[in-house]
Amino acid sequence: MEFHPIFWIYSLIQWVLDKFLSPTPPLPKASLGRPRIAVIGAGLTGVSSASHCVGHGFDVTIFEAGNEKCIGGIWSKVNNTSGLQIHSIMYRFHPSVKWTAGYPDRQQIVSQITQLWKRYGLQERTKFNTQVHSVRQDKYGRWIINNDPSFGHFDGVLAAVGTCGDPKMPRMPNQEAFKGEIFHSSKLDGKTAAGKKVIIVGGGASAVEALEFVVHTDATSTSVLARSDKWIIPRNAFVDVLLALNIFGQETIFSWIPETLLKRFFYRDLEDLAPTSNGLFTETPMVNSDIFHQIRAHKAEWLRGDIIRFTEEGMRFRQRAKGVPKGGPGREIEVKADMVIMATGYERPSLAFLPDECFQEDYQPPKWYLQVFPPEHMSVCCNNCTYVNAIGTVGNYHIGIYTRLLLMFLVDPLARPQEYWMKRWIDMTSYLKARAPTGAFDFFTYAELIYWFVFCIAINPFRWKWAPFVFLGVGDALPKVVVSREDRIRNGLGMKVKRYE
Repeated sequence: MEFHPIFWIYSLIQWVLDKFLSPTPPLPKASLGRPRIAVIGAGLTGVSSASHCVGHGFDVTIFEAGNEKCIGGIWSKVNNTSGLQIHSIMYRFHPSVKWTAGYPDRQQIVSQITQLWKRYGLQERTKFNTQVHSVRQDKYGRWIINNDPSFGHFDGVLAAVGTCGDPKMPRMPNQEAFKGEIFHSSKLDGKTAAGKKVIIVGGGASAVEALEFVVHTDATSTSVLARSDKWIIPRNAFVDVLLALNIFGQETIFSWIPETLLKRFFYRDLEDLAPTSNGLFTETPMVNSDIFHQIRAHKAEWLRGDIIRFTEEGMRFRQRAKGVPKGGPGREIEVKADMVIMATGYERPSLAFLPDECFQEDYQPPKWYLQVFPPEHMSVCCNNCTYVNAIGTVGNYHIGIYTRLLLMFLVDPLARPQEYWMKRWIDMTSYLKARAPTGAFDFFTYAELIYWFVFCIAINPFRWKWAPFVFLGVGDALPKVVVSREDRIRNGLGMKVKRYE
């Protein structure tokens, strides 16, 4: 095998992270302590969160609606040709993950999730084919799943249902008249576009993946029909990290700088495809460096406009000029096709199983504490379920940080946030981002997310002892000893303490 110094350094970094930051897996059949956590969903986030819990000695039960083939969540359902659009160094959903490629494919991602699930002995702690439709508290404040006490009583709930559920397949006018094939972009395994004229409906990340599939299977022509313009950024870890470092989490007076640089050095002659009304820090950008090459090579075309209806040989399309809003006037054309790929995304999974009080009028997701804790229930964490748009990654260190924050709240009474102060933090963040083009919580960057974490720990001195544990997953023994002594003091003063032993 040829020696690659950069990959050797990357492998060394991964080894160090695993060696020093991975919690120790529990022994087989080990009896774990409280608090006990119910994890809803066995996708990337659910498996990662559960492994952090058991690695720190806390018991969990994972509830998964599907069977064992659903381990990995959305990654278990997409095409084999799908893979990471961002560099894997930004997709470290657990310290023990070991990537063998900068941009791993679906098989490697699912393999890493499955290995993590087995490494931490989560097989015996996972209940498959168990759809969660109700999460309620008993009179002692313990959580009961589906009103069935036989599942156990839980001290905390970690919802990890993600943001991508079933494929979204809209019905379009005159669709039955089309003589060609129609597929959702997630159902392309075993299909080929060789020698075919292809239409891709949609202009998001699913469309980019579909375009890669079509081009590499030698389609005759490819037309991407997009209703709106979205920012496209390079598939470059350095550039992506720089953009994620905007700690304000919104458009600023300096946003024109990265936008201008992208147009000049990345879009270049295709600047017409760059958005004019939406700034870079308003919605999740697409990450791809190949798409413009395919357009310049005349292997694909990117058309902005509105679909009117299907025809026998393709689609009738109203092509709009740059800056004309959705539904506006334009030139009507017919786009020919033998195959139509609906890159229309996925339905968002519901959080309706949570208690109604989690959805107060002024404090509904994503307007929750740190975006994931409903103010009415600090013992509930909806990890990677509530975000709308961001520049960063859904599969990185924040999964462990959110999980350990939940554990800290449950173990340490003095570290727990009160509903009043959780709401004040939400109000403060809304005020600070009042001028954001989006809602205060509808867009954020990874740097802003880290600021939220630091603020959460710094604002309460009783949380300081937990900082190494929360941020790095180390040093949990010392804060537990301190909490035990604090409990004894409070008990001596006649103060009631909720314990989990």
